[in-house]
Amino acid sequence: MPTPQTPIFPTFQGLCPFKLGYMDIRATDEKLLSIGYSRQEIPIDHPPNALTRRATAQLIAYFNGELKDFDLPLNTGVYTPFYQSVWSALCAIPYGKTSNYSQIAQKIDNPKAVRAVGMANGRNPFCIVVPCHRIIGKDKSLTGYAHGLEMKRWLLELEGAIAPELTLFD
Repeated sequence: MPTPQTPIFPTFQGLCPFKLGYMDIRATDEKLLSIGYSRQEIPIDHPPNALTRRATAQLIAYFNGELKDFDLPLNTGVYTPFYQSVWSALCAIPYGKTSNYSQIAQKIDNPKAVRAVGMANGRNPFCIVVPCHRIIGKDKSLTGYAHGLEMKRWLLELEGAIAPELTLFD
């Protein structure tokens, strides 16, 4: 029986550097397993493959303002149907637009599930590709984000969803 540290299928890894850190891309031959974020460079434990290279190229194009919609196969089948429905609703939020938990709960025909939507949003394993950063407060404020408000603000500014923050030293 495999241990939690032993993958039950081959895993491949890609690393995508960008202005605020690194995106850690994990995949099988067929689907992405996760896209995580780190401020520091991440050790490469597994070689890249065609899918991690494709995801890296799409992320770079997104960061350069050249890509608005990702076309990557995600391994969501291991998650609950509820999580899958929330993530599907997140993917339907257009580039440069925002939504909130209540609107997502309405969209998945479960208006009382606002807190559960928040939990599913926070457990999204596909950073940026499943755009949980596009969720803001009902009052239009920037709300919590697993990777920090600085990153959330940067992503929303990149997409033109919010105006750039004015600073003297940029």
